[in-house]
Amino acid sequence: MYSETSFNGLPRELPSFYHDLSQHNDRTWFDQNRERYDQYVLKPAVAFVEAMGERLRLISPQIVSDRRTNGAGSIFRIYRDTRFSQDKTPFKTFLGIFFWEGSRAKMENSGFYFHLEPTQLTLYAGIYQFSKTMLPAYRDAVVHPEQGAALRLAVQQVLAAGPYEIGGRHYKKTPAGYDASHPNAEYLLHNSLYASTGGEVPPQAFSAQLLDYCLDRFTDMAPVHHWIVSVAEGKAAAGRL
Repeated sequence: MYSETSFNGLPRELPSFYHDLSQHNDRTWFDQNRERYDQYVLKPAVAFVEAMGERLRLISPQIVSDRRTNGAGSIFRIYRDTRFSQDKTPFKTFLGIFFWEGSRAKMENSGFYFHLEPTQLTLYAGIYQFSKTMLPAYRDAVVHPEQGAALRLAVQQVLAAGPYEIGGRHYKKTPAGYDASHPNAEYLLHNSLYASTGGEVPPQAFSAQLLDYCLDRFTDMAPVHHWIVSVAEGKAAAGRL
C-alpha cells in the first residue's frame, strides 16, 4: 500500500495501534504487536515524511525531511527515555514527526511538528526549547528595533490566520538585563517559541488530503518559524532598545 514515493493517507489501524498500546504499555505486548507497528505506523510515516517534505519546501526551501526511523531522522523513536522519569512505561503512545530547518543539531532548530495521538492531531511550527547558546540571541532579537517589530508582525499574522495559539512561555520574571516594560517583554518570558493548532483527528488524515491539510496550517504558522530561523542563522542585527 505504501511506497517511498507515494502517500495515500494514514491507515485507520494507526490510531488503533496507539490506543491499544496505551492500554498495554509493556515490552511483551509490543513484541507481540511489532508487525502492526511496522506495517501501520512506520511504513505510512516514512511515506508521509517523503511527501510532506516535498510540500514543505514550497514554503521553506531548506527544510529537512529525513526518512530514517532510528531517532536521527524526522520520525521520533517510539521508545521513551525513562532514565530520569518516574514514569517507567517504555513506549510513547503517539506518533511524532519533525521537519527542521537550520545548521544546528536537529532539536536546536525551528521546524514543523506533527503530533498524532489516538484521537487527537496537533500541528506546531517553531522551536521546542532554545539551547543555552540560542537563548541570548533570541532575547536580543526580541528587543531589537527591527527584529522585535518583525516578531510582533509574525505573531499577528499567525493569530489572524485562524484558531492558532502562541506558546513557549516559561519564566515568571523578566531576565536580568532586559526591560520589563518593553513592548515585547512577554516574549522574554519564553524558553521556546511556537505556534500550534489541534483537535480531533480529521477525516483527511486517512487520505492523501492530509498533505494539503497540514500544509495549509503549516503555511499559516510559518511566519513564526521563519522569524526564528532568521535569528538562529545569525541574520538578526545586534543591539537592543
